[in-house]
Amino acid sequence: MAHEEPQDALTTAPGVPVHLQRVVTGHAADGSSIFAHEGHPPRPGEYSKIPGMVSRLVWATEADTALPHTGVDPTPGVTTVVPPASSTRFLVVTFPPDSVFTADAFDAQAAISENLALAPGLAERFEPDGMHATPTVDYGVVLDGEIWLELDHGETRHLRQHDVIVQNGTRHAWRNRGERPATLAFVLIGVRGAR
Repeated sequence: MAHEEPQDALTTAPGVPVHLQRVVTGHAADGSSIFAHEGHPPRPGEYSKIPGMVSRLVWATEADTALPHTGVDPTPGVTTVVPPASSTRFLVVTFPPDSVFTADAFDAQAAISENLALAPGLAERFEPDGMHATPTVDYGVVLDGEIWLELDHGETRHLRQHDVIVQNGTRHAWRNRGERPATLAFVLIGVRGAR
């Protein structure tokens, strides 16, 4: 496969492009390692109704995923961002400052409709205040900026670049109280659970 250079220099924050360069390995017929996919993920999830919000689905596995990799990119066929048990989703999400949601021009109903289209399976779980829970264990890394993780009873933790999170299916919300976007990488692992 030919190497493609990123054609888009748009960034949501210093060093975090809207369109990421994704490199996926696989196996040739003889079993040798190869580059199976290279380029931008096909589903960048750039929001127009929530300025600065981007949810990039980088990769996905299902419970029956096996090696060697078949060469088929699974991301176009994903119907839910929340993985079923024993499945995974790899996302890179940029959260705009909370001030976006309180701006006079913000249309909450249009944002909800767009979120339902771009984040199926997850958007339906959001409460009006942004709190939500999923039957997943989520590993997260703050790639850029800072963000606040809110749990029940208003308890929060301020997270900065390079902080890591293990989110065990708890009810939570992400709050960006800063003045610039925050970008996090997440791996969601579907587990059996009550939620």
